Amino acid sequence: MTINQIQQIGLPVKYLETAIPFYQDTLGMKFLFQTGTMAFFDCNGIRLMLSLPEKKEFAQVSSVIYFQTEQIEETYNRLLEKGVLFLDSPHLVAKSGQIETRMVFFKDSEGNTLALINERLA
Repeated sequence: MTINQIQQIGLPVKYLETAIPFYQDTLGMKFLFQTGTMAFFDCNGIRLMLSLPEKKEFAQVSSVIYFQTEQIEETYNRLLEKGVLFLDSPHLVAKSGQIETRMVFFKDSEGNTLALINERLA
C-alpha cells in the first residue's frame, strides 16, 4: 500500500459567505457544492474543501497551497485588478537546468497565504 495522490485539501475559513466568492469568482475555481459548514471546489481533479472549523484547534491558518498557472504575470495582473492582496510580485525562485520556477504569494479572503507557481523553459 502506498500513498500516491492528493484527493482533497482542507482549508479553514472564518466566513464561508466571503470565502466562496473569493475562490469561485476571484480565483475562477469550479464550485462543486456546499453543505452547512463546508464548500467544495474542483482544482483540476483535486478537491479543495473550505470549512468552518469543528474545533478551536483546527481554526488556525494552514499550509501554503501553490496553484499552477501557465501565464503567471497575466494571472497576477488579472487578480490584482480583482483586488487580491499580493505579498510580492512574480519572481524567479529557482533554476534547475533549463527549467525556471517563478512564484508570487497572496492572501485569500480569510487571511490564508496562497501562491501562484509557474515552471517554464528558460
